[in-house]
Amino acid sequence: MDSTFARAGRPPILESLAGAAILAVGMGFGRFAFTGMYPLMVKEAVMSVSTGSLAASANYAGYLVGALAMSGVNERHAARLSRGALVGTVASLAVLAIHPTVTLLIGTRFLAGLVSAVSLVAASVWLLQTMNHQHGAPILYAGVGVGIAASGQLIAIGEAAHVGSPALWLLLAAAAFVLSALAWPITLHTAPLPDEQTQRTSPSHRSVRPNIGPWTLVVIYGFAGLGYIVTATYLPLLIKTTASHLSAPYVWACFGLAAVPSCFLWHELHQRCGSRLSLAVNLLVQAIGVVLPVFSHAPSAFLGSAVLVGGTFVGTVTIIMPAAKRVAHVVHFNLMAALTAAYGVGQIVGPLLSDRLVERTHSFDQPLAAAGAALVAAALVCVVRRSA
Repeated sequence: MDSTFARAGRPPILESLAGAAILAVGMGFGRFAFTGMYPLMVKEAVMSVSTGSLAASANYAGYLVGALAMSGVNERHAARLSRGALVGTVASLAVLAIHPTVTLLIGTRFLAGLVSAVSLVAASVWLLQTMNHQHGAPILYAGVGVGIAASGQLIAIGEAAHVGSPALWLLLAAAAFVLSALAWPITLHTAPLPDEQTQRTSPSHRSVRPNIGPWTLVVIYGFAGLGYIVTATYLPLLIKTTASHLSAPYVWACFGLAAVPSCFLWHELHQRCGSRLSLAVNLLVQAIGVVLPVFSHAPSAFLGSAVLVGGTFVGTVTIIMPAAKRVAHVVHFNLMAALTAAYGVGQIVGPLLSDRLVERTHSFDQPLAAAGAALVAAALVCVVRRSA
């Protein structure tokens, strides 16, 4: 019998599910629901496209600040910070129901970005380091896709029923609250698996080789953040403007649905092939998904983009974070927080570059091509760089 079960009185999968719920709330709802709501709020004149871009940029800036703030946090505080992120996310969703001013909207999205970074780092540290439960990584990161799919489905249903954005934000806040309530008690009472047993039984210690050095991981993850963010920010808006007969919320829900099983696929590939090859394949497939709408505006291209990018971007996290756990001892800072910060920098650069290119070309083709190039560059770093 697993010692976690023996000492905590429950199977260890509950810890993984609790972590998944934390990421579903903090990332899926708090971070990415805005992408699905963006076209609806513009349509209702709650905000303009430019205001939405400012709010998105504020969210990415908050994400970066949150990641940097987590860099010096001790792992024993991870569970408490995870619970704090749940509270902050539910509050940030509820505030958007009150027709906020531009200032309040931007400030709220900054807060949502900050707590989403806290949720990602804290939940990862709690499950992978505090609990020593590395084999729970695919369930943990599948939570992001579950949150995106669930929030996207709620938005699609609400839009079909002609529910306004204020009521939809309240509905999203209520759903996030329910998920938070399910995760909360599990983070209060936990018993970690001993290090020596984890090293004997965890597949990651037996089969994953060779390690990628910490700074190489940071470079790769920064490029990955830049590469996925154009699709993750603008896909529903792009569909609304170029393929209006498609349901943007449903396509966005497919983005999230694709992420859920992908975590298990990429985790298995990671175990079998090692970090370098699995990451390179992941990033190249993601690049194909990003650039598909450059070559075609057919419904199949948008759906293919959603499935391929949705099915890889969380997979990148599923590979990177356990890989970081194995080499974290060689640096004197929180490597998971540093990785999240690098990802945040990429996410800030991506939209800024996109705005410049769209202003010049009046098309998303160049931003998507640039994002795809960033992912190809990250894949090349995977196979060229040695441990560093």
